[in-house]
Amino acid sequence: MSVTATCVKRAFKYRFCPTDAQAAELSRTFGCVRKVYNLALAARSEAWAIRQERVGYNATSAMLTAWKKTEELAYLSEVSSVPLQQTLRHLQMAFTGFFGKRAKYPRFKTRKKSRKSAEYTTSGFRFRDGKLTLAKMTEPLAIVWSRPLPEGASPSTVTVSQDAAGRWFVSMLCDDAGVKPLPATGSAVGVDVGLDHLLTLSTGEKIANPRQERKDRTRLAKAQRALARKAKGDGANRAEARWKVARIHARIADRRRDHLHKLTTRLVRENQTIVIEDLAVRNMVKNRSLSRAISDAAWSAFRSMLEYKAAWYGREVIAVDRFFPSSKLCSTCGTLQDRMPLHIRTWTCDCGTRHDRDVNAARNLLAAGRAVTACGAGVRPQRSSPGGQSAMKQEVSRREP
Repeated sequence: MSVTATCVKRAFKYRFCPTDAQAAELSRTFGCVRKVYNLALAARSEAWAIRQERVGYNATSAMLTAWKKTEELAYLSEVSSVPLQQTLRHLQMAFTGFFGKRAKYPRFKTRKKSRKSAEYTTSGFRFRDGKLTLAKMTEPLAIVWSRPLPEGASPSTVTVSQDAAGRWFVSMLCDDAGVKPLPATGSAVGVDVGLDHLLTLSTGEKIANPRQERKDRTRLAKAQRALARKAKGDGANRAEARWKVARIHARIADRRRDHLHKLTTRLVRENQTIVIEDLAVRNMVKNRSLSRAISDAAWSAFRSMLEYKAAWYGREVIAVDRFFPSSKLCSTCGTLQDRMPLHIRTWTCDCGTRHDRDVNAARNLLAAGRAVTACGAGVRPQRSSPGGQSAMKQEVSRREP
């Protein structure tokens, strides 16, 4: 796997406690960012629907200048222009993804549901002596430095955000020269994800599923019932109830993210090659019986973390085709079983080998990944075994709650 010698860009995220004046300024900025995004999206959509005309970033930037001169939208000039220009660039990227068939059509932002954030480039902030000051502000942000920035690093982009629980965050994008390929190792591991055990490794090790959402399920249900009883609108009681629900969700997400970071970092440090299964998680969560457990397991987040960390440290992640019959294939003799119902957790092959379902699947994934590395072989299932049947069926049924 080739690794470039350039510095890796990393985002370092910290919490901070704004003053009342800073909070008011940032809230105004969030509102203006949302307003400009929606105005530009409406203008671009209307131009295409009426005149079949594509409006790009430069045209919307000129529109922004005109909007600021109107009496109705004069308040847009009261906040920094940098986040407003950046949101137009984000809209351009959204349309690029849409026309490239990589994303859906951009949607309008709403005050209650959309993420509150504003992005500043170097002209919109000052970073000196470890203190960050944003445009239109006189005092630096009171950042909680939970970890230091890379030595000599200077942020190229700063993103300020506020989550639904009311917590304030600042994310700094920096070049990190400390991220370098780890010493090569000859070890490889197959990883089978599940619900009873979050991960099962080809070595036989099983990592328990912490089920983060279940730990707070009772408290979350109580808070959601309290929110449902509040009258709809912008009342203070409903806002407080919504905030309590958001705090519980934030605590669950924080624990889940922390656990996944520790697991993926360990796998990347210990193994040169990691073989996983290319699961269609978006389709699997349509199963109403398993959707809650699958979402809590966060398989997509696990894969994403694994892939970018592997790219950082010179490791390789191989995704085996989702139709590969990893559970029904004997890892010893290669015999393919006709059926493997969900309730069967251990089984004995005709060759006499007794398999743990998940460990056997992880070993088959590893073997398939090694075949790809060695000779570029495909990992599509083959027609074989006593029944002579193809195992082209997608194995979503082997995930257990």
